[in-house]
Amino acid sequence: MSTQSDLRTISTLLGDALSQFAKLFQNEVDLAKAELGENLQQVGWAVGFFAAGAVLVVPALVMALFALSAALIASGWSQSISYLVSAVVAAVLAGVLFAVGMNRLDARKLAPRETMRQLEKDKDTVKEMVR
Repeated sequence: MSTQSDLRTISTLLGDALSQFAKLFQNEVDLAKAELGENLQQVGWAVGFFAAGAVLVVPALVMALFALSAALIASGWSQSISYLVSAVVAAVLAGVLFAVGMNRLDARKLAPRETMRQLEKDKDTVKEMVR
């Protein structure tokens, strides 16, 4: 009689363990969703910075480059050289803007680190439960 009771107790414990594992897994899925949502928000901000930079810098940069070219021409430089210098300045500024945007899109910053850490802890917990 005690063996049958022990089997029921073991099956109840196993059922409880599986139920707890399912709840734990669902919590991890919820955590991953939340963390990925935050990362998508960072991507949105980065794209916004790209767009804002492109919209706001173009007219200002064009006028500044015309002014630089005019100043170089007025100081005796040839037109072609002064325009080339202005183009190099524009290329450097564009490179800086793209570098800032790419830095914000770094994949290492977007990885769901908290979820990965928690999944490792859960894996260890499940191993302990099985023993």
